[in-house]
Amino acid sequence: MLKQRIITALILAPTAITAIFYLPISYFAGLLMAIIAIGAWEWARFIGLTNTIQRLAYVWVTTALIGLLWWYLPVDTAWFTVTGLPFELTSLLWLSVIWWFFAALLMFSYPKSSTLWAKNRLVIGLFGWLTLVPTWLAFMILRTHNYTLDEYHGAQLLMYLFMLVWSADVGAYFIGKAMGKHQLMPNVSPGKTREGFLGGVFCAVILTLVVGISLHWTSKQFISALLVTVLISSISVIGDLTESMFKRQAGVKDSGAILPGHGGILDRIDSLTATAPVFALCYILLA
Repeated sequence: MLKQRIITALILAPTAITAIFYLPISYFAGLLMAIIAIGAWEWARFIGLTNTIQRLAYVWVTTALIGLLWWYLPVDTAWFTVTGLPFELTSLLWLSVIWWFFAALLMFSYPKSSTLWAKNRLVIGLFGWLTLVPTWLAFMILRTHNYTLDEYHGAQLLMYLFMLVWSADVGAYFIGKAMGKHQLMPNVSPGKTREGFLGGVFCAVILTLVVGISLHWTSKQFISALLVTVLISSISVIGDLTESMFKRQAGVKDSGAILPGHGGILDRIDSLTATAPVFALCYILLA
């Protein structure tokens, strides 16, 4: 399994980096929409939709919601510029933050909290839209930042977010395997440990220190970046555990089988669905 994970990661990582830096904005938006659509197909299993038509209907509604955002603000313009971000988009990011705070409460109180939502397909479907649609929005906000002035600046922001999540994920995995003794959330994901969580945060902090030193950040920039790093690496775990909660409730091990050794698309982007809106909002507030 580890060998499969490594091989898949070695293919996915360069592909993701190439798409972030070199795809035209409209192509990047379309590719991201396709990835979210696959995620919606997998989320339909959490809802309990087994019929192909029903699952496709959920995918269609999800992509239609993203399409409305795409139509509202064409992706060939910089959504996030030196003058700020339109109020409507900032509000959607705040709505996503509120959702993840609520999701964390559901996750911490699971399985008791499942009595509130487990039997309501509409509610679980709404949870999926609150998870997936803001992910597309946050990615596009970051990628188009000041695009007319520097077409690679937004790509660098996204790459930094990916590196934070990857470093936290890798650190948590290996340190948890080597030193993990105390379960983090046994009712949700018995394999995750407190030691792994702290190891993931530590690795993300080391990454930020290396980046800051190489870019000659000021002490104020270091403090802001380190605070954001701790926040993002912690929230990445919430995204991972929340998806684990929905998988456990649905009785499935992986969200899908499209990625050998990794499961489905949701299994790979679960941390990003939680961190991308928060990271975008942090950048807006601190930039």
